[in-house]
Amino acid sequence: MHWADFRAQKLSERGVPQVIVSGITPSGEFHIGHLREILTAEMIHRACLDAKLESRYVFIVDSMDPLRRVYDFLSRDYEQFIGVPLAYIPAPKPDGTPSDGKVSYAEHFLDPFLKALEEIGVYPEIVMNHETYENGEFAEKIDLAINNREEIRDIMMSISGRDLPEEWFPYSPRGPEGSMDGVTVTSYEYPYVYWEDENGVSGKSDIRKADGKLPWRVDWAARWIIHGVTCEPAGKDHGAAGGSYDTGIPICELLGGTPPDKIVYEWIQLKGMGPMSSSSGVTIGPMEALSLVPPEILRYVIARSKIGRHIEFDTGGALFEMADEYERLLTRIDTGEITKRMETRIKTREGALRMSQVVRGSDPIDSFAGVSFRHLAMLAQIKSSDEEIWESLRNSNHISGPPSTSIIGRLSKMRNWVGSEHFPENARINIQTEIGEGARNEITDEQSSFLVELSKNLRDCEWDQDSVSVAIRNSIGASEVAGKDAFSAIYLAILGSSHGPRASALIVEMEREHIVSILSSI
Repeated sequence: MHWADFRAQKLSERGVPQVIVSGITPSGEFHIGHLREILTAEMIHRACLDAKLESRYVFIVDSMDPLRRVYDFLSRDYEQFIGVPLAYIPAPKPDGTPSDGKVSYAEHFLDPFLKALEEIGVYPEIVMNHETYENGEFAEKIDLAINNREEIRDIMMSISGRDLPEEWFPYSPRGPEGSMDGVTVTSYEYPYVYWEDENGVSGKSDIRKADGKLPWRVDWAARWIIHGVTCEPAGKDHGAAGGSYDTGIPICELLGGTPPDKIVYEWIQLKGMGPMSSSSGVTIGPMEALSLVPPEILRYVIARSKIGRHIEFDTGGALFEMADEYERLLTRIDTGEITKRMETRIKTREGALRMSQVVRGSDPIDSFAGVSFRHLAMLAQIKSSDEEIWESLRNSNHISGPPSTSIIGRLSKMRNWVGSEHFPENARINIQTEIGEGARNEITDEQSSFLVELSKNLRDCEWDQDSVSVAIRNSIGASEVAGKDAFSAIYLAILGSSHGPRASALIVEMEREHIVSILSSI
């Protein structure tokens, strides 16, 4: 059983409509590490729907969170906004200075991310947390938290091991400039929290408005109740022993709610660089990733991995391996070639394949587009125009008629990948005009005999992959060269390297005269 289906089965035991939630703080540019939480939640939501459960997927934007510091991409002008909720701060201009404020800081970073989510088939209900405060939906829970502040303080200290001062208060009011920094609570009388700032200015905040907010650990527990959350996966930082999940559960119960089941996911790491972090610069953005990787493959990266295992994201050579795995699974399911021993594993992978589709319920075979990832990578490098590629695919019976929308999109991403720094150098194809001196020195006498024999056989064979494959096999037999050495000789002669894509596929994409001329010139 796939992990999302297992979670849906467990959630069904609650006997209530499911509200699956994920959230994010729009403090800067997002990276694909954020996609793990979002896709984990969205896939559990899909599994609930597949199991005929009533389910909603809600994406909560922590727009009430304050600006904590002036990040490297911001000008020093933003010092005036430290402590102010992100919803009430102007978006930065390209030079890092504040804009005119028509677009908020939160919206500025959120909108591109939501567009990326649409591209991978994620359409959540969006909840801006500052609006929930503005609407007064937090008021009852704020009042309860204040009246039970000693109990909440004890919970947080005993579970987290943190010391909180005697004067700790579960609400941070906003001062005269809108910041929550440097503001001290002096008293409370519903619905007002009275305060004084560091300059001696006093005032009051109405808990029925966005005049302040609950601290994170209390805010999280309160929103579980407000939105009726039954499932909210959290990263291992929140899910660690003594973390905000562990304190959130009893606080939620104290505030009169039923907490969601605790689900903790591991992080996504960039291969060889550790966990992604916006502040450290170890990141790749979701839009950048989606410009390189087909969306169903990106979804498959998340779907195939158990929640508790970290994921190494690699836009280099491992992407070929991931695509190969995805395509092998498609072929097995399509042809029914599943052995009894593999049944459990394949059933799990079938679930992963189902969760990988951009459109829920669509046929996975449609995402294949009729062309393997590796073959398209080769064509994108040796054909200068898209039309040449479509013609080649028609000749090889990969497609018939005009290309589909799916394969047009795949080719666009493939060209982006090939032209980027992420494309593996050992997969680059450079067709030689003649056999280079270095390659000649590597080619043995036996390999030379094979190449000459192959050039003869290629002169008269049909120019398709099957016929070229036969010509290669016959030439190997006639020259008595080892198969591995034969293919190495082909690549050395044509590419100047000892490896390359499938030889028959490569040769058939070249002009017969050119390939025969190169091979016979040895």
